[in-house]
Amino acid sequence: MKILVTGGLGFIGTNFVKMLLGKYKDYKIVVLDKLTYAANKIMLNEFKNFSNFKFIKGDIANYEFLEKVFRKEKFDYVINFAAETSVDKSFTFQNEFVSSNVLGVVNLAMLCLKYKVKRLHQVSTDEVYGDLELDSKKKFKEDSPFNPKNPYALSKAQAEEYLLMFHKLNGLNVTISRSTNNFGMYQASDKLIPLVINRALNKMEVPVYGDGKNVRDWIFVLDHCKALDLILFNGKDGEVYNIGADEFHSNINLVKFILKKLKRSEKLIEFVKDRKVNDKKYALDFSKITNELGYRKDYDFEYALDLTIDYYKSR
Repeated sequence: MKILVTGGLGFIGTNFVKMLLGKYKDYKIVVLDKLTYAANKIMLNEFKNFSNFKFIKGDIANYEFLEKVFRKEKFDYVINFAAETSVDKSFTFQNEFVSSNVLGVVNLAMLCLKYKVKRLHQVSTDEVYGDLELDSKKKFKEDSPFNPKNPYALSKAQAEEYLLMFHKLNGLNVTISRSTNNFGMYQASDKLIPLVINRALNKMEVPVYGDGKNVRDWIFVLDHCKALDLILFNGKDGEVYNIGADEFHSNINLVKFILKKLKRSEKLIEFVKDRKVNDKKYALDFSKITNELGYRKDYDFEYALDLTIDYYKSR
């Protein structure tokens, strides 16, 4: 069994690869990553100690390069984490987001079909649904309509639509997952939780967009990886699965909670100009993966947050 993990040195990808190497010692795990700022290059040295690990540097947007890899390696499964993910950057560098998040996915789909890959799994986002009002009790289901509010979300939605069309027209075995906000080890320092932790540890001002009332559902990255493992090997062909945790926190309350844990004053909080578009609230109905695949999260939110804080303290 040979699995290609694209973007496997990014935040979620790193955690997923680490899980695969520990759980499936007889599987060959190939990581393809173009080593951007978000890549965990240090982890590459750790992964190289596994005899079933291989690394290839490259960009999924480069079709000619990618085809050489597929022709040589003959993958059984492909899971795609490779993506530009910064919402703020997506307003300025839209061409990069289209290249990685749309064109790269098109390339993967074409090559998975050509080289008879058993399954291509696309790691997507809850942001494709748009947002909810803060007082809304609604939760998005897998068949809820798309309403992306920023270029990043739009690019992920476009990739999904292409994959599902390619599945219907060409029979490619595709699964898609849409996750809520992740946190945990190896996350890029510009994301909210590591940003707050690192700045608070150094007694620096902690920026909060707007009034900080925006609400997110937070899932620990290892719980997300558990869900992805279930979908990759047990999910139904052509299906979409929401992945959530029902752990809702406003940005401002989360920041205050982290400051309290670190014994730092709330005076460090600095409210800054809001994003051009800042979704109010995300909420997913993830009963499908629970009922069909038996998914249950393993980690309590506060315990997972403590693990995350300890990780950044040790860096």
